[in-house]
Amino acid sequence: MSKFLRILLWFGISALGAGSVAYSALHQGETINALWLVVAGLCTFAVAYRFYSKWLVTKVLVLDAQRATPAYTKKDGKDYVPTNKWVVFGHHFAAIAGPGPLVGPVLAAQFGYLPGMLWLLIGATLGGGVHDAIVMFASIRRGGKSLGQMLKEEINPVVGIVAMISVLGIMTILLAVLGLVVVKALAESSWSLFTIAMTIPLALIMGIAHTIFKVSVRGVTIFGIVGLLVSVWAGSKLPEWGIAHYFDHRGEWHALAIMIYGFAASVLPVWLLLAPRDYLSTFMKIGTVAVLAVAIIFVAPQLHMPKLTKFVDGTGLVFAGTVFPFVFITIACGAISGFHALISSGTTPKLLDREDNIRSIAYGAMVTEMLVALMALIAACALMPGEYFAINAGMNKTLPPDKVVETITAAGFPVTVDGMNKLATDIGEKTMFGRAGGAPTFAVGMAHMFARAFGDGLMAFWYHFAIMFEALFILTTIDAGTRVGRFILQDFMGGIWKPLGNTRSWPANVFASALLVAAWGYFLYMGVVDPLGGINTLWPIFGIANQLLAVIGLCLGTTVLIKMGKARYMAVTVLPLLFLMSATFSAGYIKIFDKDPKMGFIAGANEAAANIAKGGTEAQMKVWSALEFNFQVNVAVTGFFLLAVGVIFFGCLYEWVRLLSGAKKVVLKEDPYVALPDLERV
Repeated sequence: MSKFLRILLWFGISALGAGSVAYSALHQGETINALWLVVAGLCTFAVAYRFYSKWLVTKVLVLDAQRATPAYTKKDGKDYVPTNKWVVFGHHFAAIAGPGPLVGPVLAAQFGYLPGMLWLLIGATLGGGVHDAIVMFASIRRGGKSLGQMLKEEINPVVGIVAMISVLGIMTILLAVLGLVVVKALAESSWSLFTIAMTIPLALIMGIAHTIFKVSVRGVTIFGIVGLLVSVWAGSKLPEWGIAHYFDHRGEWHALAIMIYGFAASVLPVWLLLAPRDYLSTFMKIGTVAVLAVAIIFVAPQLHMPKLTKFVDGTGLVFAGTVFPFVFITIACGAISGFHALISSGTTPKLLDREDNIRSIAYGAMVTEMLVALMALIAACALMPGEYFAINAGMNKTLPPDKVVETITAAGFPVTVDGMNKLATDIGEKTMFGRAGGAPTFAVGMAHMFARAFGDGLMAFWYHFAIMFEALFILTTIDAGTRVGRFILQDFMGGIWKPLGNTRSWPANVFASALLVAAWGYFLYMGVVDPLGGINTLWPIFGIANQLLAVIGLCLGTTVLIKMGKARYMAVTVLPLLFLMSATFSAGYIKIFDKDPKMGFIAGANEAAANIAKGGTEAQMKVWSALEFNFQVNVAVTGFFLLAVGVIFFGCLYEWVRLLSGAKKVVLKEDPYVALPDLERV
């Protein structure tokens, strides 16, 4: 294609994308066709990846395809293993794409489709992709070191230690929350448990076949995909075969099983379980989302949720909070997520075989996740708003169904008890009232799309398929997250006693993995057995903690750019850093100090204490005591995280001023350069 035609093509794609965004934002009708959002997302993806990511890796980071990566220079056959590009992409995408791109946009839909759509498109391309790429670049240039270790070396030990403690604390919360989401999903379907369980032996066979018996990536991929499809089909047949009860267990059993799996994925060689299973899961993830996108294009549904609802003022039925800052806290992984920094400085840089693959794996996986999140937003907004709020409204916990529908209808979103009962019957559930959390809503929306595309008689099948898909989607973040947490914990413990920091030591790896799993496993298990305990205590700060991690990642990225002599490009990290700080610190301040007990932790604790002082039944006193304790814990933990990230930011800011003014000599802590052709001498 000639240069003129290429320019014309990309101009057309850009104009089409901009026009779709403008129409979506300015449309005045009661409904809008979902295709406008699909076109906006695809065009944004294409333009951002083709131009912005290329400029980022060629002008700002200046990637070197001939420079040996840590997978070669530190090759040990366990953590550092040169791995095929597409297998690494599969692992990385599976690891970063947890509940965020599915659940976050669904919950944020209470504000309307427009805030979520704009944040996904802008946040992912200008913030999330940059964040992931620059953290991965920094880690690869520093031997695959973790986020906290890099801050310790590039800034100073105080900032590094604060970062390590903060990251470990935040990671414990994130992994426990992810585990609880999986437990809830698995409790709904034996199909889910069977299919997920089958991915483990499939992954082991793939890893052994490729690494030991040198079977090609194509060969193990074909085997894995066929095995996965057979597992999905077999899982749907368990009730017919009379064996579904073998895969129907209590939540406590699921929690223990997840802990055992996380431990195994952390200590076993990465090529044996973690990488092949994540690679296999990615086919399921991307394949299902691609089919969903095709279904949306074929069905061309109308979005019944308005572009903006009255709940932007903070009076939402799903959760309290104004559109700023809470849309940016609720939607995490689909736009920008601190958890990605842990993967980008954890497992992925130890597997990447070429530095120039950062573009496709870090930036590419991020904007792919943006499309996944956009599909989830569309699935939620295509439902009738009354049904959406009846499924997700928090008042479902305290009011009977007739009062719930009365309140939602009075708010301007008509819904009936009979309509909700019919919905539950259509998808094979007892009730859809009070199914909050986002996952059931996405499953209902996905089932509607597939049923309209492939046949209305399969609503129940598609709903339970979606539940299984979500559980599979989320579980892959736990295995990689645990392994990354083990690296961070070993970095920290290595400063106390050096042998504990040796990642080539089997006893050190086992000890660190057991310690980390015990930490997040405790909160997970207690959250399963006690609705007001364990991770349920810390659930409200999940979004804030995750976004604070992204602030830490962008602080590191800015420091690296300045030390590389690229200060003229530092706006690529500073602008998203400042915006994210304003949103996250605003949300943290509101959650601590807001006077509304439904919003502010201190106000909630005071209300619970007042209720205790008035007296009540034994059951009420127990609940109020638990709530008071939970709110007090949230105040302490949120305050600590805000303080710690503030220390990290101002420590970095002080460093930036000294470096830019020349008051401090620039010392870049990169590993020595080793060229790929010279590897035999390493």
